[in-house]
Amino acid sequence: MLLAKAIDIFFYVLESLIFIRILLSWIPIVGYNNPIGRFIYQLTEPILGPCRRLLDKSPLGGGMMLDFSPIIAVILMALLKQLLLGLVVMF
Repeated sequence: MLLAKAIDIFFYVLESLIFIRILLSWIPIVGYNNPIGRFIYQLTEPILGPCRRLLDKSPLGGGMMLDFSPIIAVILMALLKQLLLGLVVMF
């Protein structure tokens, strides 16, 4: 199915961009000061921002030194991907 493959590729690209963003955050010289870093930030922030706010409101959030929002985002995206693929197969 073409739609199922498109959904799979879409979520693969998003997960890859989140992983690249994590790697860029460890390299401050490259980071968000160049056009590629800003582009990746703009593509991933709509996904990571709500996850970060959700974690800030939870008992785990607030003053943590590590940002766990990429992990939460990838888990939620995997669930959404499975839901969408299940719906595509049904129809």
